[in-house]
Amino acid sequence: MSTIPSTNNAASSSSSSNAANQSNSSNVSQALSGTMTQADFLKLMTAQLQAQDPTNPVDNSQFVSQMAQFSTLSATQQLDTDLQSFSSNMNAAVQTSQVLSSSNLVNRSVLVPASSVSFDGSDAVKGAVNVTSTGPVTVQVQDASGNVLRTMSLGTQGAGLSQFTWDGKDDSGNVLPAGSYTLAASSGSTTLNTYVAGTVTGVGYGGSSLGTYLQVSGVGGVSLSQVAQIL
Repeated sequence: MSTIPSTNNAASSSSSSNAANQSNSSNVSQALSGTMTQADFLKLMTAQLQAQDPTNPVDNSQFVSQMAQFSTLSATQQLDTDLQSFSSNMNAAVQTSQVLSSSNLVNRSVLVPASSVSFDGSDAVKGAVNVTSTGPVTVQVQDASGNVLRTMSLGTQGAGLSQFTWDGKDDSGNVLPAGSYTLAASSGSTTLNTYVAGTVTGVGYGGSSLGTYLQVSGVGGVSLSQVAQIL
């Protein structure tokens, strides 16, 4: 006569099976909790093999399909890595090329945006006003306190950059001392942006946020993209 398994043994077997299933479920949950990697994919496959029914194992075609997915995942991740490396190398090459090509501007005079000007006490200062619409344009030179020292009328100007030259004198014809002065341009009630001409003394790279920049005498560091005109 065959022996019927005891209830305790059956419960123990069921408990062990549940524990194994919970462990496998935990492994699957951990593998799915973040970005899928090769290691995560292998954990999923291992968990699936451990949890399969011995009387009904994973079909060979399904297993081959999963292996193909694993191979595709690996190739995709490698492609992503290669593209990131290529992009990084291209950016570095572009930055280097831009800096080298911009070195031709050294010792050249450029117009860059500036609301103040540095006067050396003798040499005239060149600048420009970005006129937005046709009309009379006025440029004022002010001291640090906002006092108007010189008012220059450029007459009626069309839209675009309108250049001017300040000889360093006030409205009375007196030469002002060397120092920094503020520029204020307007057309009627409209405030206009001003530019100052300076000599490029150096070129550099200021990181991804700034890019290639020029060191302009009397102004300081200016992004290459801000250069309005090369004189």
